[in-house]
This record gives sequence, C-alpha cells and structure tokens, in this order.
Amino acid sequence: MTRQFIVLFVISLLASSSLFAAHTKVRSYVKEYYSNGQLKAEGWIESNQKTDYWIYYNANGTVASKGHFSGDLRNGYWYFYTNDGHLKKEGHFVLNRAENWWIFYEIGNAKKSKFQYQNDQKHGYALRYRNNKLIKAEKYHKDQKMGEWDNLREFRRDNPEASLR
Repeated sequence: MTRQFIVLFVISLLASSSLFAAHTKVRSYVKEYYSNGQLKAEGWIESNQKTDYWIYYNANGTVASKGHFSGDLRNGYWYFYTNDGHLKKEGHFVLNRAENWWIFYEIGNAKKSKFQYQNDQKHGYALRYRNNKLIKAEKYHKDQKMGEWDNLREFRRDNPEASLR
C-alpha cells in the first residue's frame, strides 16, 4: 500500500510540475541586430510578445525610439529621435494608437507643436510655440482642421471650454 502511495505521489508531482510549466510565462531580454552587426533593438519578450521597455536604434547607433509595449503593442509614453540624436516627437500610445497630447519638435529652431490625438488622429487642439511662447492655436476633428487662431483672446472667445494645459 505504501508503494502504491509513493508511485501515485510521484505521478501527481510530475503532472503538477508539467502543468505549472505550461502556465508559466517565459520572459527574456532580447537584442536584435542589423546585418552589419550594429544593435537594432533591445527589450523584453514574454510569451513571444514584446512587453515592457524597448529601445530601437538607428543604423548609426543613435537611439531612434524608446517606450513601452504591452502584448506586442506600443502602450504608454514614447520618444522618437532623429538620426543625429535630437528629440523629434514624444507622446502617448494606447494599444498602438496615438492618444492624448503629442509634442513635435522642429529641429534647428525654437518651434514646437502640441497636438491632441484620439484613435490615432488629430482630434482636439493643436498649440504652436516659438521660444516657448504660444503663437497659434488650432482645432481638429478626426484629422480635419476646424479652425485656426493667431490671437489668444479670439481663441478663448471662440473656445471657452478649452484648457491650454
């Protein structure tokens, strides 16, 4: 009887360990390379999908973009850079779609623009700056420009519900 018990115990132990292994997510840090051996990307893979923080590189070795993945989709705040390492744009992704506020930088001058996105389209307000001073406001609906204002007073008069923060 004890021999049967031991055999059943060993069988149940093996079965539970293989079930545990089948439900365990395999997580690893991976690196991808260009054909010339230069690092192309690095980040976390879990269950064969990109997850957590990733960095992508240009062929010259500078950072091209960096941000988070969830279930193989960009999700969270991302940064994008030019080939020479200048910040080009930054913003929010939700399930691989641009959402919320995005900032675009014009390289070589003191201009930047902030756009609101919804479902990967400009939707809401766009604010244009020069030397950190607001110079123009625009309003978008599903990627279509609905209005433009060069005067902050007129913009506020026409858009009393708007918050410029």
